[in-house]
Amino acid sequence: MLLTAKGLTFASHADPGPHYVLERVSLAIEAGEIVDVRGPSGSGKTTLLRALARLLPDVEGTLTLAGRSAEGYAPAEWRSRVTLLPQTAAMRPGTVRDNLLLPWGLKVRSAGHAPPDGALEQALLEVGLGEIALGRDASRLSVGQAARVALLRAVLTVPDVLLLDEPDANLDDESTAQVAAMTELFASRGGAVMRVRHQRGDVRASRTLRLVGGHLTEVAS
Repeated sequence: MLLTAKGLTFASHADPGPHYVLERVSLAIEAGEIVDVRGPSGSGKTTLLRALARLLPDVEGTLTLAGRSAEGYAPAEWRSRVTLLPQTAAMRPGTVRDNLLLPWGLKVRSAGHAPPDGALEQALLEVGLGEIALGRDASRLSVGQAARVALLRAVLTVPDVLLLDEPDANLDDESTAQVAAMTELFASRGGAVMRVRHQRGDVRASRTLRLVGGHLTEVAS
């Protein structure tokens, strides 16, 4: 298994007492899988993704990546390999190029080489954004274009696992299909995906899990 979690437990301590958002949740994801997580609003799906990305303090339980305990990774290194993409696409002021290259401004990748323009242009073409110039002002992107650029930015860093929080929320059918295709391409190249989705429709997943009352169960296909 590529990513495993055992006994993840997280409680909210709001009155009238502790409420377990995650209660001894365990899961395993293989390379090449796309695993959907469903459940009612407020059931803790985003909390689960944040716990897997080590972005949530006070979570009990253990995580491993490729057989190596999370304790063996610095937090920044873990998050570079288990990458969370939040629901709202975050575009920084500047060009499309500036936004795609943002990860290489971080210390964890300071020793790496950012992709050249030719590679960025090819990547945009592969995800149906060939008409978007690298020098275009990112603020002029549509919602669907911004979502795809944000996802592409994450994919270009070649993480082991992508955690996607409602990646097609508020997107039209064309953008939803493009985001799904990008996700499938990432998985076909050996990555693993855990994806929170509310929308149904013709989007492929290897398995579907349901989170309710702090407990995660597999949904029969």
